[in-house]
Amino acid sequence: MKKIIVAMAATLFAASAAAQDYPVREIRSICNFSAGSGADIIVRYYSEQLARLAGKPVIVENRPGAQGSVASAFVAKSPPDGYTIHITPASSTIATAPHIFKQLPFDPIKDFAPVTTINSLSFTVAVDASGPIKSIPELIAHLKAKQGNGFYATQSNSGQVAAELLKAKTGLQTEYVPFKVTGDAFVALLAGQVDFMSVDATWAKNQSRVRILAVTAARRTGTLPDVPTLAEVGIPGIDIAPWWGVVVPAGTPRPVIDKLAGWFNQITNSEETKQWLARSALDAFPGSPESMAALLKTEVERWGSYVKLAKIQPQ
Repeated sequence: MKKIIVAMAATLFAASAAAQDYPVREIRSICNFSAGSGADIIVRYYSEQLARLAGKPVIVENRPGAQGSVASAFVAKSPPDGYTIHITPASSTIATAPHIFKQLPFDPIKDFAPVTTINSLSFTVAVDASGPIKSIPELIAHLKAKQGNGFYATQSNSGQVAAELLKAKTGLQTEYVPFKVTGDAFVALLAGQVDFMSVDATWAKNQSRVRILAVTAARRTGTLPDVPTLAEVGIPGIDIAPWWGVVVPAGTPRPVIDKLAGWFNQITNSEETKQWLARSALDAFPGSPESMAALLKTEVERWGSYVKLAKIQPQ
């Protein structure tokens, strides 16, 4: 027993010592999506800020594919030493993965150690700005007057889930029209081929030809302060706001995780970052290893029901 206690103490001491020196070399930051994408821009911003605080280079590696799962699987199998980090839209990559893939090369809970949340992004319900519809009640009335209840467009799972929740809450049968590119959905909206779009706030905020009727998050977003939530216009119980977080491989020493969490929260809470996020309609969302772990577990459970509601077929 004495030998075991001594061995455990030695291990804890070694981990603590390693954390004090960490990092002693460059850190790899794994991105789920291709270079130049919106996700890549976010990953590179946070990686550059982390490099300043850590005093070592943070090298972004793009590993796109399988809706982000290629990168996540790579991180899950990486050494748990703090030198491979994953800045990711965790709610729409890690949390959704077990429900949209028949076979998954990682466990979203067991294979990662959460570090902290960093930002969140609301989705929106948007219509053609040149049309007469100016509110959610007007949109619902317009759709209910149409045989079959019309059509909506989106190009993401989050957008589809938000719209399907809206349908379920209002008794609509509006048909989903999938698009691979948001710009194509926008063209369909302007042509009158679809009645509304369910689209992220980053895109919608910068389009003068769409009218944003509501956000799908539980609270108003700071970058669209005048746009109401669905709950505020009489449709409660919808909270679709994909969030970003940082994870490392399971087994990474807790002192290293705490050090990373401190740095990322310092970045997120800075005025520079808040202004940078606002330009992309993102809201700062600092947290902790514990709060992110609890949120990730909840999101995995929630997305199981969302995927069933939206009839998303596992690949």
